[in-house]
This record gives sequence, C-alpha cells and structure tokens, in this order.
Amino acid sequence: MNELASLNIEGPVATVTINRPEQRNAMSIEMLEGLHACIDRLEEEPGVVVTVITGAGRAFCAGMDLKQVIIDEGSGGSGEPMLPKRLLASLARLTVKIRCLSSVVVAKVNGAAIGGGCGLACVCDLVVTHADAKLGFPEVDLGLCPAVVAPWLVRKIGGGPARAVLLQGGVMSGTRAHEIGIADVVSPTRDDLDAATDEVVHRYTEAGPEALAATKSLLNDLDRSRDLDLVLRGAELSAAVLATEAAQANLIARLK
Repeated sequence: MNELASLNIEGPVATVTINRPEQRNAMSIEMLEGLHACIDRLEEEPGVVVTVITGAGRAFCAGMDLKQVIIDEGSGGSGEPMLPKRLLASLARLTVKIRCLSSVVVAKVNGAAIGGGCGLACVCDLVVTHADAKLGFPEVDLGLCPAVVAPWLVRKIGGGPARAVLLQGGVMSGTRAHEIGIADVVSPTRDDLDAATDEVVHRYTEAGPEALAATKSLLNDLDRSRDLDLVLRGAELSAAVLATEAAQANLIARLK
C-alpha cells in the first residue's frame, strides 16, 4: 500500500479508499499500485465479509490521469510511450483481483465515476451512489476505446444496454445510472450516502459469510469473471487506440 490508497479493517468490514482527492482520484500507475497492495492484503484476510471501495473527497474516480496517458512530454504528458499500456494492463489485472475477492465488494460512489472509474465501480458486486453523482463512459467522445471496462459493464447491465451506453458516450446522473442498472442503490443526496451504504453493509454482515463467499464464487464462474485474458486483450486494444494521433490530440486538448 502507499499513500494514494488506504485500507482500514474493522471486524468483518474493510474499507479501501482511493486517496488522490486533488486529482479527483484519477488513475495513475502509482495509485493503481496502491490499490493492488490493498487488494492483495485483503486476499489474506479471511475474516472480512464486506469490502467497501470509495474515494477521498468529492469524487470516486475520474478515470485515467491524463498526464500519464498523453505521450508527448512537451504537451504535458509523461514522455514514456509504454506508460499508457502499463497503466491499462494494471487496471485490467486489478479488476479481476477485485472481482475474485471472497468478500462482497460494495462500490460507494461518492461523486464522479468516469471511464475507468465507472468500470471500477461496475466490477464491484453492488454499487451505491447518490442522485447527483456523475457516472459514465465518455471514452468514444475522446477517440478512445473502453475495452478494459466493457466486459464488466456487459456483465452488470447486459449486452444490449451496455452497447448503447458505451457507443453513446457521455455521462449520466446517479439517478439515471440506477434506472439502467449500473447503480443498485441510490440515495437522494450525497449527505444520505453514508447511511445508505451502512444499511447495505449491515445486510451483508448479518448473512452467512460462507454462503456469501460460495455464492459469489459460483456467480464468478457463471459469468466468466475470472477471465483475465479477456481484460488483458482489452488493455492491448485500448492502448493501441489511445496511441493514435487523433486520440492523443483529443487528450492534449482536454488537458489544456
């Protein structure tokens, strides 16, 4: 773990917090490394029944850190052509790790969950958010391909609805995300989110932990959630599209 992601365990409940509030918890290589460390630690904690993933500050995760996926150093990027591919592969591996945790994983979407951030929420077993949160997959608007997160959205809401969401791009409110199945529970306001999440967590901690773990494992088998090769191929495809001149130009314009 590092300062960009933290893990707190209280009895049967673990909380993983993405901790880059000044960057709206955008995904960097370093932040993803912190999340990997948190999940690796949780894999060794059999007493944890529920894991809550949330973001520090007013965002859940605003997607990829633009400075790490823009290649041209002179345009504000990293100057490392392989960095975007490494970032996307790290995200792909993280999604499968999270899905395969024996604990039930709840995404507490406290604010913006955009692109890979919304995909991270969809990986979780249940998504709790508030009505005014912003969620969505605007990748195509930027000339990008959401290939890492696409399998998780398809598993979450089905192939037809996922096709519409990913090809349309843009973002939506928490209320709309609930209507189409991305969010499972939506509270009226941000101030109500803690209580809504606590209610969900309490429901799980009152259930049989062995039954929850066994049921989750079966569901993962049924929908092929353990298929790491699929999301790694998605990372390769996303990286190839991201490296194109058009995509890089769009990202540079957005950074400015």
